[in-house]
Amino acid sequence: MTQQPDNASASAGAVTDQGTGCHAGADELRRAAESAGQSALLERLAADYPTGPHDQPQSMCPAFGSLRVGLRMRRTATVLCGSACCVYGLTFTSHFYGARRSVGYVPFDSETLVTGKLFEDLREAVRKLADPDACDAVVVINLCVPTASGVPLRLLPRDLNGVRIIGIDVPGFGVPTHAEAKDVLAGAMLHYARNEAEVGPVQAPRGGRSERPTVTLLGEMFPADPVGIGMLLEPLGLAAGPVVPTREWRELYAALDCAAVAAVHPYYTASIREFETAGRAVVGSAPVGLDGTAAWLDAIGDACNVAGDKVAAAKNAFLPAIRGALAKAPVQGTITVSGYEGSELLVARLLIESGANVPYVGTATPKTRWAEPDLDWLESRGTVVRFRASLEQDKAAVDAVRPDLAIGTTPVVQHAKQQSIPALYFTNLISARPLMGPAGAGSLAQVVNAALAGKARFDRMNAFFAGVGDGDTAGIWDRMPQPRQGGAG
Repeated sequence: MTQQPDNASASAGAVTDQGTGCHAGADELRRAAESAGQSALLERLAADYPTGPHDQPQSMCPAFGSLRVGLRMRRTATVLCGSACCVYGLTFTSHFYGARRSVGYVPFDSETLVTGKLFEDLREAVRKLADPDACDAVVVINLCVPTASGVPLRLLPRDLNGVRIIGIDVPGFGVPTHAEAKDVLAGAMLHYARNEAEVGPVQAPRGGRSERPTVTLLGEMFPADPVGIGMLLEPLGLAAGPVVPTREWRELYAALDCAAVAAVHPYYTASIREFETAGRAVVGSAPVGLDGTAAWLDAIGDACNVAGDKVAAAKNAFLPAIRGALAKAPVQGTITVSGYEGSELLVARLLIESGANVPYVGTATPKTRWAEPDLDWLESRGTVVRFRASLEQDKAAVDAVRPDLAIGTTPVVQHAKQQSIPALYFTNLISARPLMGPAGAGSLAQVVNAALAGKARFDRMNAFFAGVGDGDTAGIWDRMPQPRQGGAG
């Protein structure tokens, strides 16, 4: 088992010998990975997470997505393998976002990377962590340099002491966004769990199996949304299943044991592949707003062979409540929407049904066939949708539209506010609210209308601080200071 790691690392030794590291850039790292025998990995990543028209959105390190998934699961240990600066940044970010457990790290240098000692160190770290009393799984994540160097996580033991070992590569030059990196780990875990279920009996969910067929929910969402979806499904004789990414290993079996999968976030390509391999139907979009809820109930009914009268009963029960909630919380104004969560199209739909004009939606995630229902609905109402949107495209949309409100990432919000345009940070202020069913209808109105009402305040602030931070007051000297003529006199 040690011979191949040595050869694999030695063949990629030029990565460090030639000075190729994190600073080398994506193209050089990609070439090094191909030379190290990682072509199949790169081809799979390119197929699952296609780039273009923009190559890679400007966001945090993609590996944070996989790290976040592992850290939120019970009885799961996570080990990072990468450059120390990357590991420091990822662990800092994870703890900033509330992680309450340690992140494992196996340090390395050029010698251990080239000789294969790094792989041996990883295997030893996994052996020490594989305590069945504490862990169901140990996740090892290769960052850019180990992936480019061909560190072969596939050669780690499949399990140790009954603890599952999951090795994944999440290079920044192969996975465009941290949202998609969540799918890298979720897909790997579903693959492992599906193989286990095919071999023999597996653990039941903590609360036992559902008495009704379930619909697995794909994609992280506000905690109240699965409850609301469960209420929508009840008249159909269905129940809401686990949310993937799951919070513990045994939920993976329950997720696979479903009647259908709701791809609320439509970019979970690897996870969808596992569900489809297991023979599960996948439904795009989500029960958002009046039109979205009606269409979603129809699609779920078709996927689960639910009688038409039951679907009609569910519509009659919930659509009037959604219509009323939207009418009580109108939103008036022009709003641009951008972000990297993957729910940007759903938010835009809800805003439009609330009365807003949404001419532009930008999302860092890719276009997939499960996003088509939302894309078609938005485009039919004149909205321009940009997948793999760059920061420059999002800012250009703000400049061109001059909206009453810009919803976006931190730099988009900053760009808008500098022009006296009210703005809201998508991740903290929009994602932190329910979107689905009656509870979601009108949920955005309070925060959105409050922001829309702030236009005059921004105008007063800009007038007061006019000129501060610009030109000679920017704190950046573009030429040598010159003494004033005549002196003090």
